[in-house]
Amino acid sequence: MSNVTHQAFSTDEAQAVYRAIHERRDMRHFAGGQVEPEVLRRLLDAAHHAPSVGFMQPWRFIRIRGEALRQKLHRVVEQERVLTARALGEREDEFMRLKVQGLLDAAELLAVTLADGREKHVFGRRTLPQMDLASASCAIQNLWLAARAEGLGMGWVSLFDPAEVSVLLGLPEGAEPIALLCLGPVHGFYEEPMLQRERWAKREPLASLVFDEGWGRPSDLFDQPPAVEPT
Repeated sequence: MSNVTHQAFSTDEAQAVYRAIHERRDMRHFAGGQVEPEVLRRLLDAAHHAPSVGFMQPWRFIRIRGEALRQKLHRVVEQERVLTARALGEREDEFMRLKVQGLLDAAELLAVTLADGREKHVFGRRTLPQMDLASASCAIQNLWLAARAEGLGMGWVSLFDPAEVSVLLGLPEGAEPIALLCLGPVHGFYEEPMLQRERWAKREPLASLVFDEGWGRPSDLFDQPPAVEPT
């Protein structure tokens, strides 16, 4: 038995990982209820075990417990939703039909922020300082997949003015909010991504996004259309 085979998950374990990946959805409809503390701790622990450039661990999580603060954050999101709709021009009405009620309806609301003092982390960031955001995004994805495995829905809301959210959350100078995560029980998971279901966008074919050797060179991982013979 090869070392690679020995270290691989069992077939059932591997299928469960891929199932969580493929069935994860950005949820916008929640069923209230609650997330048990031990489950929330597991989810946050999964997030905290995400990879991070230079092991900087830039993520910070703020649990929004009070209804008043939820309402204030919801108003900030609604303000930005209107401005985003206007910026979309001819798709304004279509966009406004996409509600963001999870902030009020989800069992848990988590704000994810980048920590202050990130400038001291140079390892892996000297030429790519945005790796702090990339690292925190990995933490959010870990949480998302773990939530799906637990049967909980999660939605990532990014429609907000960071300065306003920073004030509401009392963030120190240098910290930056990147996500409001709605988390909790749902009536059911969408069979396909909501924005695809609403015909807003569709998933691109993987073969069009993978290149060999350089930009735009189709990869031989995928079947290629037969070459057209010159006439």
